Amino acid sequence: MIKDSHREITPLAPDDSFQVFDRVKDDFDFPIHFHPEYELNFISNGKGVRRIVGNSIEEISEYELVLLGPNITHCWELHNCKNSNINEITIQFHNDLFDEKMLSRRIFKPIKDMFERSNYGILFSEKTAFEMMDRIKALAKIDSIDYFMELISILQDLATSRNQRILSTYSTQNKNFENSDKIKKVYLFIQENFHRKILLSEISAVVNMSAVSFNRFIKKRTGKTFVDYINDTRISYATRWLIETDLSISEICFKCGFNNIANFNRAFKKSKNTTPSEYREKFEGIKRVL
Repeated sequence: MIKDSHREITPLAPDDSFQVFDRVKDDFDFPIHFHPEYELNFISNGKGVRRIVGNSIEEISEYELVLLGPNITHCWELHNCKNSNINEITIQFHNDLFDEKMLSRRIFKPIKDMFERSNYGILFSEKTAFEMMDRIKALAKIDSIDYFMELISILQDLATSRNQRILSTYSTQNKNFENSDKIKKVYLFIQENFHRKILLSEISAVVNMSAVSFNRFIKKRTGKTFVDYINDTRISYATRWLIETDLSISEICFKCGFNNIANFNRAFKKSKNTTPSEYREKFEGIKRVL
């Protein structure tokens, strides 16, 4: 990996299928990271932005469309882009949303092959990105099963599109992510229990470690302390509820597991560089989780 990277905790719960973010922004402030979900990322008005995928580093064109497989490191940085109002649409979906039995059907072969290539990161042509723009933008406005059907249609058209290009020269499938089973156990336990106080001794027992060993393990694998890792999960849910619901900030604070408003505000500001109320007021775009 070209630089230190950390596992992103996405707001996707185990029983969610996918999420779409549609944002207009002036900067990219998310550091290099990876996550087990697939990600389709579209950017317009971003000429000069720098894309990092695996060991590939390039400046992007006016229109950008990339499919990322599970756990490949990636980020986008402002770099030489002088534009404001950059439109970024990010679609994330669980890596088991399309199971092996479905993908083994002949009709899904192009998508299955594309998913295999996405472990290196796939850049679609600028022409394809432009042609898919309206359909990708429309996804944020589609409900339930209709979204799923349109997502399949988009993936099929991308799989058979011309002039695709592999980005990275190494595949995440060839990397043995140390203790990945343990990380999965920790992730699932926190997803189910983030709304309450979780003791270090309790989470350590989940993966049969001492508290000291677990602290070292979680820091090495995520770049975060145990407390920060849990708080990041809580904040990811808080951002979702701030945008999608009319719950008060205090209601969200306690719903996502913080014991007082001061701690919630402090953790939120540390994670998002803004307060919960400012985040709710200033967030531009659409976010949907289905």
